[in-house]
Amino acid sequence: MGLDEAVRTFLATKPDSGDPDAPLEQRRTVIRAGTDSLFAMFGRPVPPAHREHDVEIPVPGGRIRIRVYRPGDEPGLPMHVFLHGGGFWLGSIDEHVNEAACRSRCAGAGCVVVAVDYRLSPEHAFPTPLEDCYAGLRWAVDHATELGGDPANISVGGISAGATLAAAVALLARKRGGPRLRLQLLEVPPLDLTLDGMRESGVGDGFGITLAEMALCRDLYLPSADEARNPLASPLYAEDLAGLPPARIMTAQFDPLRRDGERYADRLRAAGIPVVHDCYPGAVHGSLALTGTWPPARTWQDDVLRGLRQAHFPTPA
Repeated sequence: MGLDEAVRTFLATKPDSGDPDAPLEQRRTVIRAGTDSLFAMFGRPVPPAHREHDVEIPVPGGRIRIRVYRPGDEPGLPMHVFLHGGGFWLGSIDEHVNEAACRSRCAGAGCVVVAVDYRLSPEHAFPTPLEDCYAGLRWAVDHATELGGDPANISVGGISAGATLAAAVALLARKRGGPRLRLQLLEVPPLDLTLDGMRESGVGDGFGITLAEMALCRDLYLPSADEARNPLASPLYAEDLAGLPPARIMTAQFDPLRRDGERYADRLRAAGIPVVHDCYPGAVHGSLALTGTWPPARTWQDDVLRGLRQAHFPTPA
């Protein structure tokens, strides 16, 4: 299957990762503007949630922001912790595409959504972003009642680098004895920061994310090359996946990171973990955001909502 016109137009419009010689903050500003412009062109806005508010929470060495989306005022709702993408050095909960994703999950899945604005590398290298995400999960559980949430009905999910962090949060929650998660939702996840799977994918560099760009993200995130085999940086290197929460893994046909998701799904199943894995035909790494111009992106979004509802509102046996 080839690329649809909407996807080809997106790839032709998508900016690169900026001038490598420019200061990081300048690059972030330029790329953020480009990301919001892309969403205005290709995405479908989502109305604000019933309630939205920001909270700052303390973490070792500083503070991070949390944005809470509530679908209503009723108590005891499921909770979903959302981790944005951006290659570990870009992105924020303020990006329009991330706002839309959180609002969609909040309204469409009936969840209190807790979006974590984790600190970015290289200023805050691994494992700081991961620890920030875990702190956001712990905060959501500890404050569930005041947020209208159920601390025993919580999931974690992320997109791209956010999916790496979500998978690592699930590993960390197992290691630290909680919180217990209903689901890990992993969308286009990079799960092997040695990038071996990317090199072996056969997809190539012409589909919106290149090996060089991913290597840059990896090198900015990790304090040393040896950490690429640390399971909390590359969950595919975890020796034992038993006891992890059920997973929904979503990969794209023309994504050089596709093999990471496929291999993780296989390993989770082998460990006895329930897994739903879908590879979307004609999709590229960023095409899940094309909800305004490409119908399969809306199908992807609908599948996300269905997966969350199934995890949080299971049908009685």
